[in-house]
Parts: sequence; structure tokens; C-alpha cells
Amino acid sequence: QVQLVESGGGLVQAGGSLRLSCAASGRTVSTNAMGWFRQAPGKEREFVAAIGWSGGFTYYADSVKGRFTISRDNAKNTVYLQMNSLKPEDTAVYYCAGRSRSWATMTLSEYDYWGQGTQVTVSS
Repeated sequence: QVQLVESGGGLVQAGGSLRLSCAASGRTVSTNAMGWFRQAPGKEREFVAAIGWSGGFTYYADSVKGRFTISRDNAKNTVYLQMNSLKPEDTAVYYCAGRSRSWATMTLSEYDYWGQGTQVTVSS
């Protein structure tokens, strides 16, 4: 059983940066695709970014493309989300997720295990 723990969230002013981390434990996730999703109050959870098992393929939501970067360190069993030029509309709980397959997908239902989330708040 894999456990995912997100960290790095917090309060930041618009235009600022945050780096989220997602540490996996229980077993290696080095062969699993990983993703980040977010959920704002009153809204459905939405895709943010995903990365294949080797890090060679990445996908981003249009709303974050050019501002966010997903990466992974398989030796540390950790996935990251670097968020730059943050906007108030980026405010949400950010969730890390993994799937048993090696290729990434943007579809929420195709992820098999999830973290508890970390709050990101961007003030204007």
C-alpha cells in the first residue's frame, strides 16, 4: 500500500512561488505515473499536471502551462510541483496522486491512490 504525503503549501502573494513536494512511502513509485490535482472551494477537483514514470513526458492544464513545472526524483520516491507567477485563482487544496500504470493521464478517475492534500492560498 502506497502512502502519499504532500507538503510545501502555504500563503503567498500573487506573483510569488511555491514548491510542493509529494513523498511516497510503502513501496517505490518509480514505475508509476504521478499527477497533481487541485480543488477550490465549491468546485470539482481538477487536473493540474502529470508526469510519466521516467519523467520524460509531462502534461499540464492550460491554466498552469508556462507557470508550473512537475518533476520527480525516483531515487527519493518524491514528486514535485514548482509553481511560479501564482494567481489568486490558483488558490485550492492541491493533491498528489499516483496510478499503477507507467504512462501519465489527465483523467482523475484513472489515478489509484491519493494524498491528503496541502492548502495553497494566493492573496491579491
